[in-house]
Amino acid sequence: MRAKLPLNSPRWRELDGVTAEDVRQVVDAIAAPGDEWREAWQGLSDSLMREDVVLDGAYAALPHVVAAAAELPPERFTDLWTDLGLMVTAAARPPVPADLRPGFEAALREAERAAVRGFLAAGTPAAGCAELALACVALAGHHTAEVLWRFLDPEEPCLVLVCPECETDTEFPEFLVDPVRPPFEAPAQPGPDRERPGPDLVREGEHPWGEVADALREDALGEGWEPFLRVARAVAAAGVPRGTPGQDVLCLVAAMVAVKGTPGWAGARWARTLMLLTGHVRCPDCEQTWTVADCLAPHPDGARPQNHGRQAWPPTEGEGGDEAAAGDEAAHGGRAADPRRTTAGRTGLRRDGDRLLASDGTLRGRAEAFASPEPGVRAGVNALAVVVRPGLPTLVAGGGDSGVLCLWDPADGGLRHGPLPGHPDPVRSLTVLPLPDGDVLLASGGDAGTVGVRNTATGQSVREPVGNWLGAVIGMCAAALPDGRTLLVTATDRGAVRLRDPLTGDPLGRLNPRGRRITSIAAVPIAADHTLIAAADAQGDVHLWDPTVDDPWDRGAAVPPDERVRGGLRHRVTVVAAVPVHGRTLLATGDRNGAVVLWDPATGLPVGDGLPPDTDGTPLTALAALALPGRPGLVLTGSGQGRSLRLWEPETGTVRHIQLDVAVTCLAAAGSGTGVEVLVGHDRGVLGLSVSD
Repeated sequence: MRAKLPLNSPRWRELDGVTAEDVRQVVDAIAAPGDEWREAWQGLSDSLMREDVVLDGAYAALPHVVAAAAELPPERFTDLWTDLGLMVTAAARPPVPADLRPGFEAALREAERAAVRGFLAAGTPAAGCAELALACVALAGHHTAEVLWRFLDPEEPCLVLVCPECETDTEFPEFLVDPVRPPFEAPAQPGPDRERPGPDLVREGEHPWGEVADALREDALGEGWEPFLRVARAVAAAGVPRGTPGQDVLCLVAAMVAVKGTPGWAGARWARTLMLLTGHVRCPDCEQTWTVADCLAPHPDGARPQNHGRQAWPPTEGEGGDEAAAGDEAAHGGRAADPRRTTAGRTGLRRDGDRLLASDGTLRGRAEAFASPEPGVRAGVNALAVVVRPGLPTLVAGGGDSGVLCLWDPADGGLRHGPLPGHPDPVRSLTVLPLPDGDVLLASGGDAGTVGVRNTATGQSVREPVGNWLGAVIGMCAAALPDGRTLLVTATDRGAVRLRDPLTGDPLGRLNPRGRRITSIAAVPIAADHTLIAAADAQGDVHLWDPTVDDPWDRGAAVPPDERVRGGLRHRVTVVAAVPVHGRTLLATGDRNGAVVLWDPATGLPVGDGLPPDTDGTPLTALAALALPGRPGLVLTGSGQGRSLRLWEPETGTVRHIQLDVAVTCLAAAGSGTGVEVLVGHDRGVLGLSVSD
């Protein structure tokens, strides 16, 4: 790229918002390895664009910045391309000075090529993927990219639109939802016979959009969406010419999110939502019908009312008959058919007494209610653990608000030890501690901070529960260390995470130096003798610590989930668990919407597409996992509000949904010869579910 303003030119002194030295520092930072360039670029961009006003120094600075970034792998600079898209679509932009125009226009062409390449190479979290796609459109010069400034949010269903005729601002609640199926027909496909003419239907010269057209699979959004994908492909193949109608360009943006947004289910969900922007809307004041695209961009080129036969939001009484009404319900908040309840390989079961039945009534498993610790009393259970002892039968441990502990036989749900008194407070957490000498202990944590330890063979106390001032012990796990020791890890709702001697209870180390309140904790083994500790805090953040290092701020071998990726997914975590997948152990995190993401503890990056949310309003209350010899690992998720659970095999994508009549509080699992023993703690006791393949 040529025609850049030389950095030694006196012209820099006449420009606002930048100096030649500022530009040189950013260019040097971009050329250096790592992410230090972000801070340097952020400082420069804040100077070049103040709120939505671009200063003329941008026209001299950007050619240098783009030239430096375009020479390197463009997926490193996706944030840069998005910021450039915001700059070129800002509401207030001074004219480009004549002496800077050649360099600036060449920079935009180079930035467009780099941004598109970066988009195709990078897997971008779904929520930010639309911004990057719109930035690519902005660098192509299409006005619809001004939607960048509307801050569309997957978590915010409301949409504010401006009528091009009367300029009335109207808020449309529950507009941005995930539609079950297309609620309206796709725009007419571009071509010589299209309904509405438009200039420049094919862009002249070379452009980078051909690869985008090749990437847009017609199956990316599922059945019924193929016509929208065909429009998107045609727009990309034509190079996004400036005369393309805005709704067609929004088809392209949504399709790009569908094929590149990560995880895949989140990309598809947000893409379907964005496709609603390709429809029509009726102004309640002037009663004119417009494309949504024309109401998103201020004073759009070529905006004109549409004919009143088109289905629009909001629907008028009697419009479109029952079929249109059903379509609108599906598109705009209808609860009858939530698309997030459908996923590849899913099968549904329901509990009917002591049976698990498929939708056609076929028997697919058994449900066994475990014996109550006291006759006639069905006390809730807050914590479960599976006790596996060498040469002895497997047991299931549980504890609840009564403060007693029980050990059941999972084969018939009968009590083997219990009720075992001794906890002066409600039991909030349990974990099993296999010691190097072969003994297997059961540790319990209480609501008043008590920590107790029992022998699982006899049920007798090894150490009586002792309270402390650190808060309720909401989570426990075992940590194996390279020196041969197994330590007890306790976490409280006040943020105290301690490494303890399991026999004496003495604290041996501290984790969680930030001190945030913990909501869930899990052990993540990375070797036979090395365990990392994962935790979720009350703010929805995830932490990963290495107990082999003395300094709690030293990560050691722990690499926590990437904060930028997790933030882009809107993934506010409530529960964590370790999951065996593909011969290794991954970290599973579940959020308030019921979604589960798998992370590699060696890199901090997500693995696979994850598990999408199941239904609205049913956040996860429990998460567990199971390794089965010679079979895929299994992830269990439970919802108290939804009174249901899911069994997910990440390696195959199979999901089994089981509808229960109890509020799930905790989960555990054990393998069996015929299938899986799923153990469900709930508000009235414990269920053992034998689920056949």
